[in-house]
Amino acid sequence: MYDESIRAKKDTIVCEDGSLTLYSKEFNEPYHSTKDGALHESLQKHVLPAFSIKHNSKGVIVLDICFGLGYNTFATIYHLLQHNIDTKVHFISPEFDEGLIESLKDFNYPKEFKNIKHIIDAVSKDLVYEDEQFKIEILLGDARETIPNIERRVDIVYQDAFSPANNPLLWTKEYFRSIRSICNSGAILTTYSIAAAIRLGLYENGFLLYMHSAKLMRDSTVASLVKLDDFKYIDMELKIVRNPHAKSMRDSEFIKNYVSSSSA
Repeated sequence: MYDESIRAKKDTIVCEDGSLTLYSKEFNEPYHSTKDGALHESLQKHVLPAFSIKHNSKGVIVLDICFGLGYNTFATIYHLLQHNIDTKVHFISPEFDEGLIESLKDFNYPKEFKNIKHIIDAVSKDLVYEDEQFKIEILLGDARETIPNIERRVDIVYQDAFSPANNPLLWTKEYFRSIRSICNSGAILTTYSIAAAIRLGLYENGFLLYMHSAKLMRDSTVASLVKLDDFKYIDMELKIVRNPHAKSMRDSEFIKNYVSSSSA
């Protein structure tokens, strides 16, 4: 399923919002939606919904799956600084592409990130960064292996892995169980996916599901362990009744290929 021999093969592409992203030859897809745009997608699908819910929090722990180009983490920092929001944020982010992290210091990020270039450089060099408001930790390795070892309880999950079609093991019911096990009681999860199988995997792990809509942006999903008032509720029980054959993705469907490719 994973092919380290072509992991470094990536092309730079321009998104419709003018921001740049990369195209992964290993996963045969871009790191971001070229239509929604790398920066626009990070802000609208992850940062803004998450911090509209957690706006009263003095401090949060964010699990950013997976770090990649770091847009979700850096967009969060940009947003909080831009609006003088003093919430302290500890980012924990699995990532198995060490070469990509090392290259971030040379990536052409949008002008919005100009004032946080020192943070980008530090993460690229040391895999960590910390100041009075922000802490970033990159966990090198397979997310399926590093997540169970996280000792802190997380408040926000940016579920932004490559697509279920190309990276299914970061979308299964068992994977979401692992995520659920390290969540605080009021945790939320944001994701671009609106697929029934993904929503079922979250629902079967105790998450309530909500639709998130934003201007000039395709719909996305917010999952929460507590009821939310400002998002459109998705009645999963009704959807199950209407589509009894729908099912979540399961490890058993993919684990054989995963094991063989990992040991190759």
